[in-house]
Amino acid sequence: MGIREEKQQPLLLLVRGEENRQQYSQTNRLCSLVRETWLESNKIWQIAGPSIFSRLAMFSMTIITQSFAGHLGDLNLAAISIATTVIISISFGFLLGMASALETLCGQAFGAGRYHMLGIYMQRSCIVLFICSILLLPMFLFATPILKLIGQPEAVAEQTGLVAIWLIPFHFSLPFHFTLQRFLQSQLKTRVIALICGGALLIHVLVSWIFVYKLRVGIIGTAITLDFSWWVSVLGLFLYCLCGGCPLTWTALSTQAFLGLWPFFKLSVASGIMLLLENFYYGVLIIVSGYMHNTEVAVDALSICIAIFAWESMIPLGLLAATGVRVANELGAGNARGAKFATMMSILTSLATGLLFWLIIIAFPEKLAMIFTSSASVIAMVNELAVLLAFTVLISCIQPVLSGVAVGSGWQALVAFVNIGSYYIVGVPLGVCLGWLLHFGFTGIWAGMLIGTLVQTLILTMVTMKCDWEKEAEKARVRITN
Repeated sequence: MGIREEKQQPLLLLVRGEENRQQYSQTNRLCSLVRETWLESNKIWQIAGPSIFSRLAMFSMTIITQSFAGHLGDLNLAAISIATTVIISISFGFLLGMASALETLCGQAFGAGRYHMLGIYMQRSCIVLFICSILLLPMFLFATPILKLIGQPEAVAEQTGLVAIWLIPFHFSLPFHFTLQRFLQSQLKTRVIALICGGALLIHVLVSWIFVYKLRVGIIGTAITLDFSWWVSVLGLFLYCLCGGCPLTWTALSTQAFLGLWPFFKLSVASGIMLLLENFYYGVLIIVSGYMHNTEVAVDALSICIAIFAWESMIPLGLLAATGVRVANELGAGNARGAKFATMMSILTSLATGLLFWLIIIAFPEKLAMIFTSSASVIAMVNELAVLLAFTVLISCIQPVLSGVAVGSGWQALVAFVNIGSYYIVGVPLGVCLGWLLHFGFTGIWAGMLIGTLVQTLILTMVTMKCDWEKEAEKARVRITN
């Protein structure tokens, strides 16, 4: 027995040694995954955090302008509200989407180390977006007849048309603001953007107070304050680039910016359509609801829900920006695995954020409504709509990240077609059917449109899951060498 045990002992030691090696290897892999997850999460939030703040700051300018206009009378409030939420939102959404093409190109060029191309892409974007802003100008010049045509009261249409004319400088600031913001964002200079946008917001509050309360300049002065503040942000971003903030990526104006405008234009237009369709989608809910015979209480409750959704959406939009930059950087560097991992981390981060807000809305709907109103009937209606609002927020936290993957990879044209099908062939008709034909009212319209968003999210999820990241990295290499 002693001899047999002596023979078995080396074998047992060998087995135990192999088990120890496997355990050590598994522990090592787990530690490596945790470290990689932590590093990627930090990279995402370094971009997303300042992006969320800067979006909130610029969005707040419009809200502040509307608040000041409210002290000038109901007609003026209606005029500035329609001008900013309808006319400006169309040009804003389209030009913002067009600028996201710069996220694809600049992000991939930065990841590949082709820093000089970022300045050229930025100049091309300014040229293309400025031309498109000129093409959108009739929307401002003929706002009054357009609004009369769709049934707005004559006094409101006339006043809105006047405001729209004075908001043209604001409209022309958008191409430069969006381009400079994407240019800096692709280089991970998001803190600079946040500081400049925060400073512009403070200036806007001060200037609005002086113009409206002290000088009493009226509705035209209110519009001018918005023009001024947005151009302050443009000037701040431009001076940072010009004064040595981007020594590797900005050298000087280049004639190369006029080469390859057509491919850039096609990618920009696809991006513009993609984001415009997303931004305008829940605006359709307000428009369609306006044709229904509902009580004022229901309209007020719906407005509160949309306001909550709009404020919360700044977070997933910030994550969209972070996802686009991270995926583009990794693809540009030829790191297919890094792009895939960045995508997974962004989706999980956004999903966790969505679940948090879903829980808050489900648990405290009355408390959220009380921020906006003290009417018991409106609060009760918001409580009824809380479940739909919660699921809209949850799904809308996942969907922008998938759009960010599309931006980083250059799939904007594909997503534009998916948006048309999901939103306007499935969502809106289904909402109208549930709201009108089946008499579910607001709830039916919203539920139908939520199903459209769910369809879009599922399609983009499948596209992302089936993505060949090695092929995407090769496409990025070809794109930035042309």
